[in-house]
Formats: sequence, C-alpha cells, structure tokens
Amino acid sequence: MTDGPEYLMESGVDIASLPKVSLHDHLDGGLRPQTIVELADEVGLALPETDADLLGEWFRAQSDSGSLPRYLETFAITTGVMQTAPALTRVAREFVQDLGADGVLYGEVRWAPEQHLERDLTLDEAVEAVQAGIEAGIEDVRRTIGLDLRVGQLVTAMRQNDRGLELAELALRHRARGVVGFDLAGPEAGFPPSRFAEAFDLLAENWFPVTVHAGEAADLDSITSALLDGRALRLGHGVRLALDIEIEGEDDSSTWVSLGHLAHWVKDREIPLELCPTSNLQTGAIEEWGDELADHPFDLLYQLGFRVTVNTDNRLMSGTSLTRELALLVETFGYDLADLEVLQLNAAAGAFLSVEDREELADRISAGFDEAGA
Repeated sequence: MTDGPEYLMESGVDIASLPKVSLHDHLDGGLRPQTIVELADEVGLALPETDADLLGEWFRAQSDSGSLPRYLETFAITTGVMQTAPALTRVAREFVQDLGADGVLYGEVRWAPEQHLERDLTLDEAVEAVQAGIEAGIEDVRRTIGLDLRVGQLVTAMRQNDRGLELAELALRHRARGVVGFDLAGPEAGFPPSRFAEAFDLLAENWFPVTVHAGEAADLDSITSALLDGRALRLGHGVRLALDIEIEGEDDSSTWVSLGHLAHWVKDREIPLELCPTSNLQTGAIEEWGDELADHPFDLLYQLGFRVTVNTDNRLMSGTSLTRELALLVETFGYDLADLEVLQLNAAAGAFLSVEDREELADRISAGFDEAGA
C-alpha cells in the first residue's frame, strides 16, 4: 500500500473523508514526533533520534518486534515527556486535532494517570490537564475544519501496579467532567482482572462502564476474567477470542464453524471487540494464525457477525491512523463502502454514551456514508 494523505477505494471514495469512531486509542501512543523532540529538550530527556522523521521511524521499528513487552518499552519515552500539566494539555490538544483530521466524530482517549506523577502532579491535576487539552482541541477542530467532534477520557489502571481502586475512585470523581469510562491495561500474563475485584465492584455499584485489555497477549482465560470479574462492556483487542472458534470445514464459498460457550456469549451479547489490526501484528497477538494481515482473524469474526470495531491502538508506534487501518482492511479483505459503514456503526453502538447520543452518532455516520456513496 502506498503511504500518503489519501486512501481511495475503487469507487473513488476517499476513506479519509468518511465519518469514523475511535474507541481504542492511547494518549501516550499518539504523540507527534516533533512534539516529543521539543518536550524532551525542555526536560532534558535523551532521545534515540532528535530529528522528528527519524524518531518516528525509530518508534515504528522498535514496535515491530512481535512482542508486547518490547512494544510497551517504547512508552518510557512518551510518558517521560508527559509529566507536567502543560505537556499533558499540549499532547491531548494535538491528539484531538489529529482525530479531527482523521474524520473522527467521536473518540475515546485512554491513558494511565498513574504514569504521569514524576514531577509532582496529583492524579486529579493530571486528569484536569488532559481535559483542558481535549476541550481546546475540540474547539480547534470546530474552528478550523467545522467538524463537531466529541471526545471522552478513559481512565486506565496498569495491571502490574496495585492502584486499581484508587484509579476507579479517580474515574468516578471526574465522570461528569470528561471521563466516560474505565480501562485496565498493561501486561496480561499474571495480572488477571480478578486481581482488581475491589475496583470493579466499586465501578459496577456506581454503574460506570468498563473496557478491559484482554485476549491480546493472553488467551481465553483473560477474556473470561475481563467479562466475569471486570464486567467489561467491551474487550480491548479480544483478538484471541478466535481461539474459541473451531473451523469444521470450508469450500470456495462457505466456512462451517462451531463456537465455544465464551465466543457464543460475546457474539450473542454483541460485546464489541476493539480490534487493532496493525498493532495486533506488531505485538504478536495473532501469532496463532500467522504473521500477515491476511492471517488476522478479523475477517472471520466480522463474517460470523461479531461486533468488531477498527482501532489504531497507538498511532505513533504503528505509524497509522483510522484511515490507514480501514484502507488496509479494504486492500486485504476486499471490503467495500457498506462494510466500512458497518464497522463504524459497530463502534458507535459500543461507545460509552447514552442511547440517545449513540443513535445520533449512528445517524451522523450513516448520513456521511450516504453522501460519500452518492
């Protein structure tokens, strides 16, 4: 695929112009390389490259290891320049500007406030700084391109730490001031959601929505714990749910499968899967099936009727955007405009919004696709 600002379908539709929904997008994985260079200079943080283009290439190369732990090592740099309120506000503002340029109508930005306290910020001050940046970015997008964009924060707790309850309380304190949900991230192996029962109990008692990273670097037990212990309404990645699907036979036109109880539950309850195609390749999340995008069980899950959504995960590390991810799926699986609309409507249905707001978002998406296909 040719890199560039435009990705045209065979019909001539520019994918960049299509309305989109972003559910799985990390703040510390979406910095602009030039911003990292400038912020690192301010705090004296050494970088592997000081040229922005070369730094961007370094992040992508480091992330193509096939290992989630090695992939996560790159975040030491991005979080290292995000330790002050002005830095957090700038990064969040630019993050939202980039969402707008990507055609996103609604986005949820996830990040772990506990990783941004090295220069004496409190958890609440960190959340407030990010919210200030989000609001400024929304106004920038409205003023510059006339797009009515909505963005909510997902407060993330890191599984390897023991601050789940504290982060759940933080999310609830800010639920009316920009925080729309809670997330659990970090290394899956050895850190199941069941370790954070007290936090998830508190969130459930307060009717607060949860998504959990599961089925990315661990298998079905991780997904089961996310649903049972975490009461997750969405699965962060969830790609290894395909391990609970057995292909019994196939021919040129059909595939016969049987679903395990877990896969049936996720499908029947329409629990959204926050799939991130490029990232899933980089971290080895699809190693059970291969190492090319064509091997990704994305299309299997989509064709079977699971509520699959398309996400970037970390735009910097993957050198990607929602436009690029959709273009890759078009190229690999032959999706057309109708398929891309379904994927965006799936995401809208899974958004942590009221039912009325989800319906309005779905209407805006369908109107945008109708206009593109006219």
